[in-house]
Amino acid sequence: MPIYAYRCEACGFEKDVLQKLSDAPLTQCPSCGQASFAKLVTAAGFQLKGSGWYVTDFRGGGGASSAAGSTASSTSEKPAAGAATVAPSASPPSTTAPSTDAS
Repeated sequence: MPIYAYRCEACGFEKDVLQKLSDAPLTQCPSCGQASFAKLVTAAGFQLKGSGWYVTDFRGGGGASSAAGSTASSTSEKPAAGAATVAPSASPPSTTAPSTDAS
């Protein structure tokens, strides 16, 4: 359920109210009792940050190709520092059987 901000135009009382989308807007001020309680237009109380969100994905107006490019660049990251990488062996593996010493 969304939270709506209300303010009374008569006394200046402000209140945040948790309401369903289908609920009728409030009109009577709980502080002074007048019918001048009005809903305010407010900004969202949070901002989405980090890669993968709309702000970073589609900034440039490229649409889907821009989103695919940012996804591809994020998946081709280098391994973390200190991570061991396994290099292929320079010589082929030995094919001789191990010697058994029967002493």
